[in-house]
Amino acid sequence: MSDSLRIQLIAPSGWPAAESLTRGVARLRQAGHQVTNEDAAKRRYLRFAGTDPERAADINMLADPDQALPDIVMAVRGGYGVHRILDRLDYPGLRKRLTGKPFALVGHSDITALNLALLAKAELITFAGPMLAYDFGGQTTSGFTLEQFWGTLRSSAHVVRWQGSPQQTPVNVMGPLWGGNLAVLCSLLGTPYMPDIRRGILFVEDVFEPTYRIERLLCQLKLSGVLDRQRALVLGDFSGYRADEYDPAYDMRAVVAYIRSITDVPVVTHLPFGHCRNKLTLPVGARARLRVDADGKAELAFAGYPHLAAETASVAQDA
Repeated sequence: MSDSLRIQLIAPSGWPAAESLTRGVARLRQAGHQVTNEDAAKRRYLRFAGTDPERAADINMLADPDQALPDIVMAVRGGYGVHRILDRLDYPGLRKRLTGKPFALVGHSDITALNLALLAKAELITFAGPMLAYDFGGQTTSGFTLEQFWGTLRSSAHVVRWQGSPQQTPVNVMGPLWGGNLAVLCSLLGTPYMPDIRRGILFVEDVFEPTYRIERLLCQLKLSGVLDRQRALVLGDFSGYRADEYDPAYDMRAVVAYIRSITDVPVVTHLPFGHCRNKLTLPVGARARLRVDADGKAELAFAGYPHLAAETASVAQDA
């Protein structure tokens, strides 16, 4: 495969700052890649990067057999806006065009709604990972994020390791890997855009949320039955979480302890993913295996996802 990739931008949520857009596009082009659809990130409508029909059309264009298929579709930024276009997407067309193709759609934050909707309605595996404005267009870039991004997309299987908190009982589970932003994920409960994942490995993250709201969202997953249907809950980065002035001691450690007390599902912490500088790239819907020892040393292996080094998606029997 050539090192030069075709990267098509989409802006299904908010619009980015001009300087971060310029930096991100320039860095990708300097690396030898072709970047298209830059104009989508320059549109403005209320708080969104274009009207609802415009933003939906950027995604539906991928279903058009007369349009060249890019190697990577990269979200410019998150914010809010994907929910407004979920019922405008051509899921049958996207499934027909993209299934089995060496193709990656990547983003996080509000893009979680798109990742999960494409999994639920079109059975497509996409990626929770870096975006143009923050990750590629920041003042500096993260070597860890770039290494994980290209390492995942250019291989048929990937393994990541990190240090979590100690476990009372070691964890060794297999299942579909899925998740994303916690608030966005919970907003899809009860809708046809929420995947019905059972015996999965669920990862979540969030940003600038008070601890009680994080706990309330996790309780929503418990009370809805989603949490107890999983084989593991993996907590990522909760950047800028705020302790409540009413009880400043009620921090994330208290939240984790409480969630562990109300479910038999293992709760694993400190996954390097979320609204943070150093983040993994995770295939949403891929087969995965999670191992965590009593000391909290964690290993997540995943495979069976579309990758750029193959003509068709690899299907692994055991991640």
